[in-house]
Amino acid sequence: MAFLDWPLSNGSLNPCGWLSEEDQLAEHSHRLLGIKMGLISLCIFGWTYLREGRPWVRMLARLLVWVVVLQGVLGGARVRLDQLNLLTEHNHLAQVFAVLHACGAQVTLCLLVSITVALSRVWIERSDRPVNSVLHRWAWLSVGVLFIQLILGAVMRHSDAALAIPTFPLTPEGGVIPAAWSFPVAIHFAHRVGALGVFCVLSCFIFRSLRVYTLKRFEGWVSLGIACLLCVQILLGATVVWTAKNPYSATIHMLIGAFLLASVWMLTFLGLQPKLQKPVFKKRIPSISTVIHESAI
Repeated sequence: MAFLDWPLSNGSLNPCGWLSEEDQLAEHSHRLLGIKMGLISLCIFGWTYLREGRPWVRMLARLLVWVVVLQGVLGGARVRLDQLNLLTEHNHLAQVFAVLHACGAQVTLCLLVSITVALSRVWIERSDRPVNSVLHRWAWLSVGVLFIQLILGAVMRHSDAALAIPTFPLTPEGGVIPAAWSFPVAIHFAHRVGALGVFCVLSCFIFRSLRVYTLKRFEGWVSLGIACLLCVQILLGATVVWTAKNPYSATIHMLIGAFLLASVWMLTFLGLQPKLQKPVFKKRIPSISTVIHESAI
C-alpha cells in the first residue's frame, strides 16, 4: 500500500521519488515486473501459436496469458479494496484478494514450468520411458500438500500472524500446543503442522524417486535438489521466528517455497508425458456423397 491507486502509482507510470523511498521502490518495481510478465506471456502465446504444433502446449500458453491478466486484476483489487481506500474498520476483503494473488503467482509459476519442460530436450529424449505409477501418485500428493502449505503461509503472512507464536520449536509456555488460541495463533500453528506434513510427504517422495531414478537420470538430480531445498526451507522457517521476522529471511523463505513447488511440479508434469503424447483418434465423419454412394450399393 505504498500507493493508494491502481493501475497507476500516484497517478503516474513513473511516480516522483519512487527510487529513493524503500516502500515505493518495492511496490512500483513489483508493478513494473508484473507488466513485463504480461508482455512475456503474450510473446510465449504468439510464439507457440506460430511454431508449436501440439494443441495442448498452445492451450497452456493461452491459459498463461489469462492467469497473468487475472493476477493483475487480483493485485489491483487488493489495493483498491484496502481499508485505507474503503475507510473500513477491518481489512478482511483486501486480505482475501492478497491471498488469492499469492496463490495465482504459484499457478503462474507452474504454468511457466510446464511450457518450459514441454519444449525442453528432457521431454523429447524421454518420450519412450515408462512412468512409475506409484511414484507419480506420490508426486501429485507432494504438489497438493505443498500448495496447501503455501496457502496457509499466505494467509498467515497477510494476517500478520508470522510471530503469533514467537518461539520455535516450542511455544512460550514450553509445550507443543499453544495454551491460548486466536485466529493468528491458529493459522500460525496450522502452518507449523503443515510444515511437518510437507516434510513427511516430500521425504517419502524423494526416497522413492531416488530409488527409481538414482543419480544417473535427470529426475534423480532434481529429487536430490528438492531434498536440499527442503532442509533449507525448514531452517529458514525457524529463522523467521528466531529473528523476529527478519525481512530477508522471510523473503527467501517464500522464494524457496516457490522453488520447491516448481521442482516437484516439474517431476509431476514429466510423469504426464505418456498421456499428453498419446495419439487421439478422431472418428471420421463421412461426406454426404459417400453416404449416398454406399446406400446405392
